[in-house]
Formats: sequence, C-alpha cells, structure tokens
Amino acid sequence: MKVAIVHYWFMTRRGGEKVVESLLKLYPNADIYTLFYDEKKYGNSLKNHKVYTSILNTLFLRKYYQKIYPLYPIGIKSLKLKEDYDLVISSESGPAKGVKINNSIHVCYIHSPMRYCWGFTYEYLKSMKPVLRPVADFFFKKLKKWDRTTIDNVDLYIANSKNVANRVKKYYNKEAKVIYPPIESHLFKKPLNLEIKNEYFLSFGAITPYKRIDLLVDCFNENGEKLIVIGSGSEKEKLMKRARNNIEFKGFINDLEIESYIQKSKALIFPGEEDFGMIPLEVMSYGIPVIAFKKGGALETVVEQKQNIKNSSGIFFEEQNSKSLQNALDFFKKNKKSFDPEWIRNHARKFEEHNFLKQFKAEVKKIFKN
Repeated sequence: MKVAIVHYWFMTRRGGEKVVESLLKLYPNADIYTLFYDEKKYGNSLKNHKVYTSILNTLFLRKYYQKIYPLYPIGIKSLKLKEDYDLVISSESGPAKGVKINNSIHVCYIHSPMRYCWGFTYEYLKSMKPVLRPVADFFFKKLKKWDRTTIDNVDLYIANSKNVANRVKKYYNKEAKVIYPPIESHLFKKPLNLEIKNEYFLSFGAITPYKRIDLLVDCFNENGEKLIVIGSGSEKEKLMKRARNNIEFKGFINDLEIESYIQKSKALIFPGEEDFGMIPLEVMSYGIPVIAFKKGGALETVVEQKQNIKNSSGIFFEEQNSKSLQNALDFFKKNKKSFDPEWIRNHARKFEEHNFLKQFKAEVKKIFKN
C-alpha cells in the first residue's frame, strides 16, 4: 500500500510530530509532505524518508513559521502529491487536511480544528499589540473561510481526544472516532527514581498564548517559589521580561536534560485549555503528578480524587487566574506525600504507544473494507 503523511510542519519535536513518528512504524515506507522542515532543528528522525516541502520552506519564512498563517493555504496548494497513493493521512491542527487528494482514501488524525479560527481567536488577538489586532482578525477570518472549504476533503476523521471529537462535531459538523495519541513505551521501562529531592515546579511545552504560561509567571512572581519553564514560542521573550528571579526559562533542551528536570520536579503545572496534552502523561510516566486547569483534554488524562490522593494522578484548578492556581498549589503542598508514583505511572501506561498503533491500524482496515 502506498502511503503519504501530510503534517503541518517539522520544526520542533512536539506531540504532533511524535504522532507522525508512531505512524511511520505502521507505514515505514510512507512519503512525507509538510509546509516547513528544518532538519537541523528537528534531528534525524525523518532521514530515511522522502520529505517534500512547500514553497514556503525558505530560510527566511521558517523563522516566522507560526506567524505567517495567512500564507498557509498557498503552502498547502503547492504540495502536489508525487504519486497515486492508496492512503493519505493528514496530521492536522492547521491546514494539512487541505492537501489536494486524487483517488486516495484520506484519513485525518486531528489534534484540533485550527485554533486561530475556531474557538480561540480571542486568545490569539489578545496576545498581540492593539494596533495589529484588526489586521490579524481580518486574516483569521479569511483563513477560517478557506478552512471551511477543506472540511469535506476527508473520508475519516480520527480525533486525539473526546474533547477534540466534540469540537470537530461543533465546528465541522463531522463525526470523529477517538484514538488517544501514543506515549512512547521506553518511558515506562526505566525504574522510578524515588530518591531524588523535589526541588521546583515545572512547566514544559510551547510558550504560545493559549498555553497560558503568563498565568504561571503572574502566580509565581507573587508566591516566590521556584519554577522551571522548558520550551519556546512566540510569548517567551515577553514573559521572560516579566518574570522574577525565581522563574527560570530553559528554552529547548535535549531529552536527557528534560528527563533530569522532570525527575527533580514536585509537579508539572499545566495551565492551558489543551486539546489533549501528551506532556502530562509523559511526566506521569516518571511518577510525577500534574496540576492542571480543569477543562479540555486534561479531563481525560488527569485523575483527581481529593479524598483518595494515593489513587490520583494530579489535581485541578477551576479558573485561569492566580488565586485559583495558588489554592491548588497550597492543596498540593499539604498532600504531596500522599501521591503514589507507581499508581501515577500505571495510569499513564494506559496510553502507551502500542494501543494507538493497534487502534489506528484497525480503523484504516475498516475504511478500506467499506
């Protein structure tokens, strides 16, 4: 079977890219199509595959790849499929599903309907300078109009969570199967390190408006406790200027360094409304609990039982403000010794990669039979 995988970009190795790497275990000879690919930043994971990039993939435009969203439709239109594929898989939270399909079966694994356009436009506009907001709003509306034209380009939607399946139904009026994304098996093979002293709270992931790292900065500026922030993104420089000395921004670091920071943390704090969120489960695989905003994908990954902490993987805070988060931090500090690292890891193990691969393969088999 000839297979093509279309993914929005390969600039950093985050959740969406890890999903593609898992799909390549099912389809090792698949060709890859993408808007942007920076091999130097991304690493060697795709070196044995044909990778076709859009006309946007220039040194200059790659620097601004998250900000040139008005050009995404142009980039997708430039991605001409090189062969008559039996199966095209789009890995989607942007424009990937808009690729022109010939006679192929098109399965869209959707991380989210495009956030700029559907449900989170205000958050993106709010993060911009007031003078830029009307221009950005104009282009968001244009992009939304284009996105509507690509909805019926898909034979089967597979959502990464019930949360996203509900959004696909709400915004696209399409039913979506749910297959949770893969958590790498090797994370569960190392023994839990229970002797390491918990030194700080941890934030890990992209630093973009909807992730609400600004909330962490405000809260920890006030309480003075140590916070480590791993990751980069459009909000990083602005937040670094606001942060006091107890908050350290580490940027992008290698996997070994990430592991060390996770193992020494008290808890991961997850303040945004996520579509699903693989990072909390990756952190749970080390037996570390999660403090999360009680909305979105976290409701499907974090187990909170305040009367039975030993069977919990974390706790929630109800509102995206400093007071609500601080209340959760206070509760956590009083009860942190009651969390059971083994229980937390076993909970995360339910999302291990082999489950994803088995379910995805079964859904593809089904659609070809039909």
